[in-house]
Amino acid sequence: MKSIETRSPGRRGRPRSFDRDAALDAAMAVFWEKGYEAASISDLTAAMGINPPSLYAAFGDKEQLFLAAVERYQSARGESCPYCDEPTARAAIERLLQYMARELTEAGHPRGCMMMMAAATAANASPRLQRVLADKRAQARERMRARIRKGVREGDVPPGTDATALADFYATIITGMSQQARDGASRKSLLATAAQAMRLFPATASKPSARRREDVTA
Repeated sequence: MKSIETRSPGRRGRPRSFDRDAALDAAMAVFWEKGYEAASISDLTAAMGINPPSLYAAFGDKEQLFLAAVERYQSARGESCPYCDEPTARAAIERLLQYMARELTEAGHPRGCMMMMAAATAANASPRLQRVLADKRAQARERMRARIRKGVREGDVPPGTDATALADFYATIITGMSQQARDGASRKSLLATAAQAMRLFPATASKPSARRREDVTA
């Protein structure tokens, strides 16, 4: 827990303190629910339990608060599925899709993905913010691409598989799942979408069984 002290202009006495992590969690929930542009300073300060001067003193401005909330979101949510540790690329991508189906429909927070909500509602944001969000999306795709390439090297993904195209495909599936969740899709429905998407994952040629080899040589 980290407390932040701020002093309101024109007031004397002891500065007001608040829990930065709790304030960020509250701001994150507002951005997650409303998106970047629709979240007003009054929405944010009401949720955070502070006044505007305290927000500016502690975080700078709305954009910097949002970027801090994004980091908070990724540390709390985005990194909680270590899918790359799975033994095969297919298992890794399947685990990611199943995790997202559960996470996007979790009752304890707004539906959908905060990062994707931000991307869809930050069209008029500064170039810096747009670049940060684009970089984070690219990093997510790169993690998938790297895991698929590892699968190619280790033989559980067919040689010649276009890892970039495959990672882009599953990133698109996740984006669609997030929007479906915002629209009210059930967890069961998203899991079915994930299962359907996994049917398109490239399969390696299966080795003939001992029985089949005996039949061929008989």
